[in-house]
Amino acid sequence: MEEQMKKVAIQGYAGCFHEEAARRFYGSLGTKDLQIVECDTFDALYEALAAGKADAAVMAIENTVSGGLIPNFDLLRRNPQGIKGEVFLRIEQNLMALPGQDIADIAEVRTHYMAINQTREFFLEHPHIRLVESEDTAKSAAEIAKGGLKGVGAVASAFAAELYGLQILAPGIETYKQNFTRFLIMDDSLTVPQEKINKASICFTLPHTPGSLAHILTILSFYEMNLTRIQSLPIPGKEWQYFFYADIKFDTYSRYQQALAAVRPLIDEFRVLGEYSSAL
Repeated sequence: MEEQMKKVAIQGYAGCFHEEAARRFYGSLGTKDLQIVECDTFDALYEALAAGKADAAVMAIENTVSGGLIPNFDLLRRNPQGIKGEVFLRIEQNLMALPGQDIADIAEVRTHYMAINQTREFFLEHPHIRLVESEDTAKSAAEIAKGGLKGVGAVASAFAAELYGLQILAPGIETYKQNFTRFLIMDDSLTVPQEKINKASICFTLPHTPGSLAHILTILSFYEMNLTRIQSLPIPGKEWQYFFYADIKFDTYSRYQQALAAVRPLIDEFRVLGEYSSAL
């Protein structure tokens, strides 16, 4: 029987960095053909999963330049799907337009606000170009191609330029070259072998008492858990109390289990958001 094509929900449009991350992750598993389900928002990713319109979802969670996507941590907590993997994608921003033009011909550039923030220094050198904030990097490229818009450029991935037949006028225009985004994979059909699990994402709350967080961190350190990220978000209706989100890396799964057993009696609420293989 022919295998059914996997449907993967992304936030954004064909050619965006989310699609590139999806294809890189599933390509590493040997799945080359994906049906990309475009979603306007991150909430819509989970709506697509709940409605059966998608089998899996890829969601950005943090960037080395702009930091964490805070609302997405809350989405992880509020939805049942577990994290099954991660992708670190180098974000290279490129100025592109219809073929046959150069930078002097471009009067307006459309792109997502984050791409504008990541490329401002480049555009300071080209003051004749007006920057226009748009919904999505790849969608801006698509609109230029479909509308035959001359004198208008987009900032997007090389993948988008190839997909929509645009010419890259200036590659790699991001200010900071060490610009990576971390994407999470939610796919309930995947089973990660225990011997390959060396990273976990957890969420917990603590008693509102002095030193409670420091106590937890001390125990994790004792068990040689490498805390790679911690994020706090307020608990609605509970003043000055927080949900804590933590990513931890470890060498052995049994040692990780021992660490969880040691901290659980000191925690009010606890959930493992995912156990998976680190991409780094």
